[in-house]
Amino acid sequence: MFFSFKYHLNLLIVFIFITACQLQEPVKNHGIIFLDNRSNKLVEKKTNKNDVLNIIGEPHVKSIKNDDVWIYLERSLTKGKYHRLGKHVIKANNTLILTFDQFGILENKKFYTKEDIKNINFSEDITENKLSKESFITSFLSSLRNKMYGNREN
Repeated sequence: MFFSFKYHLNLLIVFIFITACQLQEPVKNHGIIFLDNRSNKLVEKKTNKNDVLNIIGEPHVKSIKNDDVWIYLERSLTKGKYHRLGKHVIKANNTLILTFDQFGILENKKFYTKEDIKNINFSEDITENKLSKESFITSFLSSLRNKMYGNREN
């Protein structure tokens, strides 16, 4: 039998490289990484807006009605196992909502995880849209008629 040390060494290196690549989970992150650790550094009634900006950074969303409500997001996706056929699976989906008082001091903080978000109840009410009751053809022909007769001079 012919034994080549160089050939077997190359096979060993390739094998180690392939197994090392498979051990690491590919993760796609969106938002602030390690949001839960950073939120633990925030102390209610002591931390102000400048401290929050230094610890976490700019908020993703500020409330429309009140500029003193800041929302931070973290989302991590990873590849699924064999039964998921490699589709992306949500690993972490965290939301941090900070409320400040009129002086810029942290008044309240709420941290929601993936499990908490599953328990949110949404309203079953349906909003009716009167514009959508007309069919597409009717609305298209009526807009065409308005354009044709709208440019006429009396």
